[in-house]
Amino acid sequence: MRRREFITLLGGAMALPIAARAQQAGKLPTIGFFSPNARSTASPWTAAFAERLRDLGWSDNQTVAIVYRYGEGEPERSADFMAELVRLKVDVIVVHGEPNIIAAKLATSVIPIVFAVSADPVGTGLVASLPKPGGNITGLSLQMPELAGKRLEILREAVPSLRRLAILASLGAGSPNILEMRGLQAATRALGLETVVLDVRRAEDIALAFETLKAGADGLYVCASPLVNSNRVRINTWALTARLPSIHGFQEPVDAGALMSYGPNFPDLFRRAAEYVDKILRGAKPGDIPVEQPTKFDLVLNLTTARALGLDLPASMLARADEVIE
Repeated sequence: MRRREFITLLGGAMALPIAARAQQAGKLPTIGFFSPNARSTASPWTAAFAERLRDLGWSDNQTVAIVYRYGEGEPERSADFMAELVRLKVDVIVVHGEPNIIAAKLATSVIPIVFAVSADPVGTGLVASLPKPGGNITGLSLQMPELAGKRLEILREAVPSLRRLAILASLGAGSPNILEMRGLQAATRALGLETVVLDVRRAEDIALAFETLKAGADGLYVCASPLVNSNRVRINTWALTARLPSIHGFQEPVDAGALMSYGPNFPDLFRRAAEYVDKILRGAKPGDIPVEQPTKFDLVLNLTTARALGLDLPASMLARADEVIE
């Protein structure tokens, strides 16, 4: 075969959609899905992702293979999991959370990467821009700084006496909570709130953080992280013991006993991540698919927790809530 003909054939093969190339190789196209959380924490999101994939024609073990990996709230394991997915030669990597997305990007510049949740992909250098991310990566951005102020307004509506705010966050290097803290600092200054920051980086830090809250606080703002997510029941128990009304950025902690949450609907984000995967498997380049932002935001309230805290939530808040847990 002449060199020119070989190059032409090779170029034609590379231009085929991933799914078609995988079928020619005699295997199913493979998705590597990594969540830094525990399997139980991530299950509503993985279920939403898999369900939307099925709607789009991708059934696990039939038309596609999905390899799931979970970090169990230990961020230092992300690089090893990413390296494993690269060794497995998956066709697409799905991931969420800045440190894990960065680990994926460092692990491969070839395999397409879809991030279901990123706090600030432009600010952290993950993508060149939202309309034209470039490279091998795209996904969904959370807009965290803008949401921090909205959450504080909702918490103060529920707790009009709010003067001193405790903020629970993981502030290690590379944590997306650092970005959220910037929005929080601006919002607390505007509202004239005194703050105390509880920096937790290991599960053992949680009890110590609450025990050192000697001067007390009127409310608790919890920044989402794999560590916090995996220990949400423990955090809720401590918050109730300290009689702290708490607000989170997504619903699952409220299901587990927190007072309230306001933020993007996470299952919806993972459903939309499945749509990105569908496009890539059918031949789209990730760098050409614009990064999108949340379109569905939920206010979730837990009335059982409100009663335990002796709070009477405003009727107007109850009326506009997307879900009220009795």
